[in-house]
Amino acid sequence: MTLSIAPESPLTDAGRALVAGSQRALLDVFPPEDIFSFTAEELTTPGTTFLVARKGGAALGCVALVDCGDYAEVKRLYVPAAGRGQGIARALMQALEKTARAMGKNAILLETGDALIAAVALYTALGYTKRGPFGAYPEHPASLFMGKQLA
Repeated sequence: MTLSIAPESPLTDAGRALVAGSQRALLDVFPPEDIFSFTAEELTTPGTTFLVARKGGAALGCVALVDCGDYAEVKRLYVPAAGRGQGIARALMQALEKTARAMGKNAILLETGDALIAAVALYTALGYTKRGPFGAYPEHPASLFMGKQLA
């Protein structure tokens, strides 16, 4: 079966399940006050693209791209246990970067945490480097800020 990645609404049953799974995974690692994630409703704002990876119709991962003017921000990269080890997160990030380029963005930024070892390894392998806080994010001990130039 071929993996497909396309924009979908985060308010569908599959979208809500992926967002909820992402939140549960974050709460397994961080206390609530250390999490800066978006709800499914917040992912429907203008300028936000919610991508879902599917194989055989099953939703196996998601990521959101938020247009922040001079840059785009990654939110909610998540692959449930059933989809891990298949390159789905990498494929989602590659689709996200293609979307950002099509939007005319030259940079993608993200906030994650050192405790998310697999995510940090993936971002690093894709060329993201550590940087300081951006946007409205405060300097926070649980946060790791990364970015990548696309141009």
